[in-house]
Amino acid sequence: MGNKDYLIEVCVNSVESALEAERGGAHRVELCDNLLEGGTTPSAASIQLAGKILSIDLNIIIRPRGGDFCYSEVEFEVMKSDILAARELGAGGVVIGVLDVDGRVDKKRTQELIELARPMSVTFHRAFDMTADPFEALHDLIELKIDRILTSGQKNTAVEGIRLISDLVKEAGDKVIIMPGCGITPENIAGLAKDTGAREFHVFAVKKVKSPMKYRNQEAFMGAPVEVSEFETSVTDAEVIQKLVNTLLTKK
Repeated sequence: MGNKDYLIEVCVNSVESALEAERGGAHRVELCDNLLEGGTTPSAASIQLAGKILSIDLNIIIRPRGGDFCYSEVEFEVMKSDILAARELGAGGVVIGVLDVDGRVDKKRTQELIELARPMSVTFHRAFDMTADPFEALHDLIELKIDRILTSGQKNTAVEGIRLISDLVKEAGDKVIIMPGCGITPENIAGLAKDTGAREFHVFAVKKVKSPMKYRNQEAFMGAPVEVSEFETSVTDAEVIQKLVNTLLTKK
């Protein structure tokens, strides 16, 4: 494959961020809410608007809450309904992850979600990084005909997990796409591509945007009173995304 076959997916926290990712040259976005919790399912209105105005592929995370990936019956029903809604609202793919109590892929539930999602593409997210045996999980997901697996190699960053990612890419062959993610920057993406053989990359880059509000009550918090300003927001940094894309396009 030529360099043009590399693909950059950007994790985004809003429709505005999705537009910035597209402006930066992203090929696909994963739309999420609540990124401080690792990402949860975004609102129906956000999915609908993103699907309407984006010209690049749109994936939607299907995750009813933060925390682990072992879900109650009620939570699983929410996930099924969210998949159906995402499809109706114009999403091109969904991003899922369900584990059992022993840290294995919950094959029965995962199969049910995949069948509900088709013909959309289906990605298994970093729940994969919490599995007890990544190669067992890999073969379970190949058997279920998942389209891709997002992984940091069971480490905090893809650079730290590079050895496992490389082994997973080799083991997967052309049966499933292994997509490294977490901690990928313009400085390390070329090395990750070279050392792992991966062709798709999941990236995240934001900048702070200050609120236009002039009056600011500093005595009340709308969330927890932590060291995060309620008068600024995080938006995808299109310039960093462009650097990531350009780095792969010029990779030798």
